[in-house]
Amino acid sequence: MSLNTFKNGLGSLATAFAMVTLLGVAPATQAQETSKVGFVSLERILRDSAAAKAAQSKLEAEFAKRSKDLQDLANRLKPAIEKLEKDAAIMSDTERTRRQREVSDQDKEFQRKQREFNEDLNQRRNEELASIVERANRVIKQISEAEKFDVVVQEAVYVNPRIDMTERVIRALNSAK
Repeated sequence: MSLNTFKNGLGSLATAFAMVTLLGVAPATQAQETSKVGFVSLERILRDSAAAKAAQSKLEAEFAKRSKDLQDLANRLKPAIEKLEKDAAIMSDTERTRRQREVSDQDKEFQRKQREFNEDLNQRRNEELASIVERANRVIKQISEAEKFDVVVQEAVYVNPRIDMTERVIRALNSAK
């Protein structure tokens, strides 16, 4: 068998395969035309729902005291740094070293508390968001089953407002409380 005959045979095979593939896709294309698709913006749910706003208020209340304590610590640290910088030229080496160590220790303590605060806040925020997402997913499933959606997506480049069910999910979440 020559190379050209082999290539021609592959070409015919490829053409036949393409025809079978296209014929096989036609029924799937027809099925897609009758499929019911929905879209939900999880970002909007996490921003606009009553549950999200309540979670934000809850977190603010829960972390308000620690946030204020951190702000107070920063407000005490700033003048100490400024005083050290201003007085450093007239201090003895021993006094300057001692004050630098004190300010450095205060700064390290501030940084540690700030890091712990941020870690705790992020952990609690993630817990609250996970709870909202779980509730939203249950609502999405209920709406999808009731209205016979075939698929609901949460990420898309473009969404026709006709298939956007985000507002219905937010209303259902808000009424469920």
